[in-house]
Amino acid sequence: MRVLILKISSLGDVIHTLPALSDAQKAIPGIQFDWVVEEAFNEIPTWHPAVNRVITIAHRRWRKDLLRTLFSSEFKSFIQEIRAEDYDLIIDAQGQLLKNTWLAYLAKGRRVGMDWQSVREPVASLFYQQKINILKGQHAVERLRQLFAHALGYNLPINTGQYGIDREQLFHTTIDKRRLMFLHGTSWITKEWPVTYWEQLIELAEKDGYSVCMTWGDPKEKDRAETLSKNQPHVRVLDKLDLQGIGTELAACAGVIAVDTGLCHLSAALNIPTLSLYGPTSSTLTGAYGESQHYLNADYKCSPCLLKQCNLDPENDIHPPCFTNLPPKKVWQEMMGILDQNKQKT
Repeated sequence: MRVLILKISSLGDVIHTLPALSDAQKAIPGIQFDWVVEEAFNEIPTWHPAVNRVITIAHRRWRKDLLRTLFSSEFKSFIQEIRAEDYDLIIDAQGQLLKNTWLAYLAKGRRVGMDWQSVREPVASLFYQQKINILKGQHAVERLRQLFAHALGYNLPINTGQYGIDREQLFHTTIDKRRLMFLHGTSWITKEWPVTYWEQLIELAEKDGYSVCMTWGDPKEKDRAETLSKNQPHVRVLDKLDLQGIGTELAACAGVIAVDTGLCHLSAALNIPTLSLYGPTSSTLTGAYGESQHYLNADYKCSPCLLKQCNLDPENDIHPPCFTNLPPKKVWQEMMGILDQNKQKT
């Protein structure tokens, strides 16, 4: 059975799709998936054994100059690649955004997606030949698992979804039990935990005998990481890495402390004990998913606001002020409990 998945971006959304593939692979031996994904994330699908072919789309880059894109050889090659197979099923796992429905029409096969009541942009559901009702208010991973189960005709397993990534085979590394990763970079300024808090957390980690490594994705994040590592011999700022490289570094860590960022989902996929901090956002619908994932949600008067810009005045120079409810000592105590719990399991 050949199935085409349309799940383009973002990093977290792409990773959230993997457990549905694991369910399908177990229920339907021999099933193979091709996957259309944004070029920045094309490594992720290759990590799952049920994925046969990755079809890369440069959606973010192409939309900057649509006219030139339509006449480019790169776009013509993409059209040929997506039409190269006759699929038994085309599953739109992107959440049925109207701007992505054209992809399903390019491919050859029966188009399946969520129905009018289940999606963010209901009109998009009109373009699918099979429409499936998936209850809102559930975690994104569970909604995708249900979509695949209904589309492919198998009973949904009752267990926590499994990402299907063989960590040892892919990353060939051993765990340093005294090493932690701090994921400080995120796309919204309101999701950034204050620098002063990171400084205090580093001191707490060092006091308890842990070393810390930090990754970065842009100059601003690099500057922050270098500031935090200054005069800190137990803190290492990693080089600029691709997802494979970041995965290798994560796989060597005993645990991770993260803000709401795409890389916390990568940590979840690798089954690394992770504590994620949520201020203006919430872990309920799109938080890092897995048995080793833990959360601290800010219990503040306006949380979660889901805003990219905070309009409240800072309290004690902490901005956004919702993070005053997640101070370093509280975070570190929670992380120590997670690490102790993991030691007992292993």
